[in-house]
Amino acid sequence: MINLEQRTYNEINKDLAKRVAKLRRRRKLSQQALAQKSGVSFGSVKRFEQTGDISLQSLTKIAIALEVEGELEYLFSQVPYESLEELLNEQGR
Repeated sequence: MINLEQRTYNEINKDLAKRVAKLRRRRKLSQQALAQKSGVSFGSVKRFEQTGDISLQSLTKIAIALEVEGELEYLFSQVPYESLEELLNEQGR
């Protein structure tokens, strides 16, 4: 079955970038200050906020700098099973 409401990776990335930018502003950090604090280049921070494009390593560094790394640490940790077969597959490993 096709999920007609499924968002594209680009839409998800842009939404994530908007949330990070909002948090950055809430913490009263400029893009330059976030770049310095995280060790991610200013260009990468700026590009991320504009396009959603960023490496996982840089996103992790930004999360650490914003003190929200726990959000990444729990990513995919509470995913519900889609079927009994999926549960059995996990238990068999």
